Amino acid sequence: MMNLRPALKPVIACLACLAVAVPGIADDPLRDARMTMVKEIEDDVRRTSLYLDRESLDPRVMDAMATVPRHRLIPDDMRESAYDNRPLPIGHGQTISQPYIVALMTDLLALDADDVVLEIGTGSGYQTAILSQLCKQVYTIEYVPALADIARTRLEKLGYDNITSMTGNGYDGWPEHAPY
Repeated sequence: MMNLRPALKPVIACLACLAVAVPGIADDPLRDARMTMVKEIEDDVRRTSLYLDRESLDPRVMDAMATVPRHRLIPDDMRESAYDNRPLPIGHGQTISQPYIVALMTDLLALDADDVVLEIGTGSGYQTAILSQLCKQVYTIEYVPALADIARTRLEKLGYDNITSMTGNGYDGWPEHAPY
């Protein structure tokens, strides 16, 4: 960590702590690819800063992007592309969003640790996993039963315990867990 500006040291230390805290991430052979993706997101944010009215995203959001194993939340045949900064097909005519867009949407929420989030459209569960790193509870609804089942299984295997999912139409929200 020599030659790093002092302000970067806490971020690096925090990333190291998160790598231990998220199940399955410590021995992840795709860690370098994930870190490259994070750098690409940071570069995209700088390039679009004029439109975003910010030059960087919340460090907590970037920590979540650096720790959530996107490759474990997509179909096996897409794993080689897991950390490409682009959307990927996840089956049933759906896609997982581009990581830059996931980071930006998450940042714009300005979540606090005590927040409760309702997500409509679980998809692969990637955005769900990112949100779960930043808030108290995520309630997520997926319309496509097969996607809902796959995402629920993957998120459970990864050890996310502050996510509750439902299969159904999210048009009316999930009133019994409101407010969000």
